[in-house]
Amino acid sequence: MLSKWEKLPDFMRIPEVRPYWEFLNGKRAAIFFKRVFDIVTACLLLLLLSLPMAVIAFLIKTDSKGPAIYRQERVTKNGKRFRIHKFRTMVEGAETIGTAVTPGKDPRITGIGEKLRRLRLDEIPQLLDVLSGNMSFVGTRPEAVKYVERYLPAYYATLLLPAGITSEASIRYMDEEKLLEAAEDVDKVYIEDVLPQKMKINLESVRNFGFFRDIGTMFRTVFAVFGGKKE
Repeated sequence: MLSKWEKLPDFMRIPEVRPYWEFLNGKRAAIFFKRVFDIVTACLLLLLLSLPMAVIAFLIKTDSKGPAIYRQERVTKNGKRFRIHKFRTMVEGAETIGTAVTPGKDPRITGIGEKLRRLRLDEIPQLLDVLSGNMSFVGTRPEAVKYVERYLPAYYATLLLPAGITSEASIRYMDEEKLLEAAEDVDKVYIEDVLPQKMKINLESVRNFGFFRDIGTMFRTVFAVFGGKKE
């Protein structure tokens, strides 16, 4: 549920965030149903996908050295840090030899990892994060800590609700890896060019939050992944 204003961390109780909080405060019923939907759907999908997940984990283990599940610290609602669950798509220790974002043709990506990333199958373990309440099906994608530390004040409004598996920004930036591919300084380009544009979309999504709008975003994500559509 949406935290009371006085319960938000100090860095979020600022004038730039207040209008977004006031809007969401009038949407508490929708936020409640969103959470119920998340729990029920995540449970059903985990049951249905348990066998495919086991097969994917086996393929990852046989393809390269390292664990099948990758954990990385990200930021979610109210600035809480958590360790996200993803199928590992890179070589073991990839975070020590590159950036937190992934440009296209990144040499750290494994053979099976490239296929998983293309179909977004590496995101399936995040169903566990949805059940725990750290994530939702729809919401601002959880950023790495070092990028959140560079947020402009208004960006903190995206932390009023849990991070999401998908979002409108995710759909529009499904080719993000290609955009970063030619960058000499990937972090610089991401922070100065890509992140502000994504945050503009994320803030718009907060301003227009609605339960059925989220359902629509989920369907658009499926069409974008399997239909090749970017928007």
